[in-house]
Amino acid sequence: MCTQPTPLVLASLHAAAFADQRPWSAAEMQSLLSTPHVFVAGFDQGFVMGRTILDEAELLTIAVDPDHQGQGIGRQLLSAFEDQARARGAIRAFLEVAEDNTTARALYGSAGWAESGRRVGYYARQTGDSVDAILLEKQLPLREPSE
Repeated sequence: MCTQPTPLVLASLHAAAFADQRPWSAAEMQSLLSTPHVFVAGFDQGFVMGRTILDEAELLTIAVDPDHQGQGIGRQLLSAFEDQARARGAIRAFLEVAEDNTTARALYGSAGWAESGRRVGYYARQTGDSVDAILLEKQLPLREPSE
């Protein structure tokens, strides 16, 4: 696991993972990383970026290289996000996911995330179409010491 991937590495992974959307640039990644409360955890094949403010956390993005999808990396990254959010004092977390991203939605659902809202037409696709964002949330109870 990388301790702190560079903005260029993050942007490259994000572009590969989200080929049907406008990827985040290295400058955007650097801007986010320089913002208070933002954290990143990652492997060479993917990363997760989140932010905590007081007792709430937001999963900003999770990206896995397409060549390594389906190997449990997304689940490990989601767990790392939740662990870091808890360690930073969060008791509740939020994220949004494209309605047509069935793989990610299945991952989040299996990890206990529940739908809390919708943003109609939020994500623009390269084709010119748009798709709704599904808002999800999860309570982050403190883990037992044995976990």
